[in-house]
Amino acid sequence: MIRGGMGVAALMLLAGCGGEAASSHDNSTAVADAAPVDDGKADCALAGSGEWARDCLVERVGEMLTLRHPDGGFRRFRVLADGRGLAAADGAEAAKLSILDDKRIEVVAGDDRYRLPARMAGSGR
Repeated sequence: MIRGGMGVAALMLLAGCGGEAASSHDNSTAVADAAPVDDGKADCALAGSGEWARDCLVERVGEMLTLRHPDGGFRRFRVLADGRGLAAADGAEAAKLSILDDKRIEVVAGDDRYRLPARMAGSGR
Protein backbone atom coordinates (compact mmCIF):
# COMPACT_ATOMS: atom_id res chain seq x y z
CA MET A 1 0.00 0.00 0.00
CA ILE A 2 1.18 3.51 -0.68
CA ARG A 3 1.37 6.25 1.91
CA GLY A 4 1.99 9.90 1.24
CA GLY A 5 1.20 13.15 3.01
CA MET A 6 0.32 15.10 -0.12
CA GLY A 7 -1.79 12.44 -1.80
CA VAL A 8 -2.22 11.83 -5.48
CA ALA A 9 -5.59 13.03 -6.77
CA ALA A 10 -5.53 11.15 -10.03
CA LEU A 11 -2.80 9.17 -11.65
CA MET A 12 -2.54 10.08 -15.27
CA LEU A 13 -0.46 7.05 -16.03
CA LEU A 14 0.56 6.23 -19.53
CA ALA A 15 -2.18 4.30 -21.29
CA GLY A 16 -0.23 3.53 -24.44
CA CYS A 17 1.48 0.26 -25.04
CA GLY A 18 4.09 -0.21 -27.69
CA GLY A 19 5.37 3.31 -28.31
CA GLU A 20 8.76 2.75 -29.92
CA ALA A 21 11.01 5.53 -28.73
CA ALA A 22 14.73 4.86 -28.67
CA SER A 23 15.99 3.52 -25.34
CA SER A 24 18.36 5.62 -23.34
CA HIS A 25 20.94 3.96 -21.14
CA ASP A 26 22.34 7.31 -19.96
CA ASN A 27 22.17 7.65 -16.19
CA SER A 28 22.65 11.41 -16.28
CA THR A 29 20.52 13.81 -14.30
CA ALA A 30 18.95 15.03 -17.55
CA VAL A 31 17.39 11.60 -18.19
CA ALA A 32 16.20 11.15 -14.61
CA ASP A 33 14.76 14.67 -14.32
CA ALA A 34 13.28 15.08 -17.81
CA ALA A 35 9.61 15.98 -18.13
CA PRO A 36 7.23 13.04 -18.66
CA VAL A 37 6.83 11.88 -22.26
CA ASP A 38 3.74 9.93 -23.38
CA ASP A 39 5.45 7.32 -25.57
CA GLY A 40 4.11 4.16 -23.89
CA LYS A 41 7.29 3.72 -21.85
CA ALA A 42 8.47 4.61 -18.37
CA ASP A 43 11.87 5.40 -16.92
CA CYS A 44 13.01 2.50 -14.77
CA ALA A 45 16.00 1.36 -12.73
CA LEU A 46 15.68 -2.40 -12.31
CA ALA A 47 17.21 -5.00 -9.99
CA GLY A 48 18.83 -2.38 -7.77
CA SER A 49 20.58 -0.64 -10.66
CA GLY A 50 21.53 3.00 -10.23
CA GLU A 51 21.09 3.53 -13.98
CA TRP A 52 17.80 4.90 -15.26
CA ALA A 53 16.65 3.90 -18.74
CA ARG A 54 13.41 4.44 -20.65
CA ASP A 55 13.04 0.68 -21.21
CA CYS A 56 9.86 -0.35 -19.39
CA LEU A 57 6.69 -0.67 -21.43
CA VAL A 58 3.53 0.62 -19.78
CA GLU A 59 0.18 -1.12 -20.21
CA ARG A 60 -2.99 0.16 -18.57
CA VAL A 61 -6.29 -1.69 -18.72
CA GLY A 62 -8.95 -0.24 -16.42
CA GLU A 63 -7.52 -0.15 -12.90
CA MET A 64 -4.61 -2.47 -13.72
CA LEU A 65 -1.21 -1.05 -14.63
CA THR A 66 1.52 -3.40 -15.86
CA LEU A 67 5.13 -2.29 -16.24
CA ARG A 68 7.05 -4.70 -18.49
CA HIS A 69 10.82 -5.04 -18.20
CA PRO A 70 13.11 -5.54 -21.22
CA ASP A 71 14.10 -9.01 -19.92
CA GLY A 72 10.46 -10.22 -19.93
CA GLY A 73 9.79 -9.63 -16.24
CA PHE A 74 7.01 -7.32 -15.10
CA ARG A 75 5.31 -5.66 -12.14
CA ARG A 76 1.56 -5.23 -11.90
CA PHE A 77 -0.15 -2.50 -9.88
CA ARG A 78 -3.73 -1.51 -9.13
CA VAL A 79 -4.58 2.18 -9.60
CA LEU A 80 -6.42 3.13 -6.41
CA ALA A 81 -9.73 4.93 -6.96
CA ASP A 82 -9.43 6.87 -3.69
CA GLY A 83 -6.55 8.95 -5.07
CA ARG A 84 -3.77 7.43 -2.96
CA GLY A 85 -1.81 6.19 -6.00
CA LEU A 86 -0.90 2.56 -6.64
CA ALA A 87 -0.88 -0.74 -4.77
CA ALA A 88 0.92 -3.92 -5.77
CA ALA A 89 -1.61 -6.14 -7.52
CA ASP A 90 0.36 -9.35 -7.13
CA GLY A 91 3.52 -10.52 -5.43
CA ALA A 92 4.59 -10.10 -1.84
CA GLU A 93 6.39 -6.77 -2.18
CA ALA A 94 4.40 -3.63 -1.40
CA ALA A 95 4.61 -0.60 -3.66
CA LYS A 96 6.08 2.56 -2.14
CA LEU A 97 5.35 5.91 -3.73
CA SER A 98 7.37 9.13 -3.59
CA ILE A 99 6.35 12.41 -5.14
CA LEU A 100 9.17 13.78 -7.32
CA ASP A 101 7.46 17.00 -8.42
CA ASP A 102 3.97 18.16 -9.44
CA LYS A 103 4.04 15.97 -12.57
CA ARG A 104 5.85 12.76 -11.57
CA ILE A 105 5.95 10.05 -8.97
CA GLU A 106 8.50 7.35 -8.25
CA VAL A 107 7.21 3.87 -7.47
CA VAL A 108 9.46 1.34 -5.75
CA ALA A 109 8.65 -2.37 -5.55
CA GLY A 110 11.44 -4.57 -4.24
CA ASP A 111 14.66 -3.62 -6.08
CA ASP A 112 12.79 -2.06 -9.03
CA ARG A 113 12.08 1.68 -9.39
CA TYR A 114 9.83 3.43 -11.90
CA ARG A 115 9.14 7.09 -12.66
CA LEU A 116 5.61 7.78 -13.89
CA PRO A 117 3.58 10.88 -14.76
CA ALA A 118 0.89 11.86 -12.25
CA ARG A 119 -1.38 14.76 -11.37
CA MET A 120 -1.18 15.85 -7.75
CA ALA A 121 -4.09 17.03 -5.63
CA GLY A 122 -4.46 20.78 -5.92
CA SER A 123 -2.08 21.11 -8.86
CA GLY A 124 -4.88 22.24 -11.18
CA ARG A 125 -3.48 20.26 -14.09
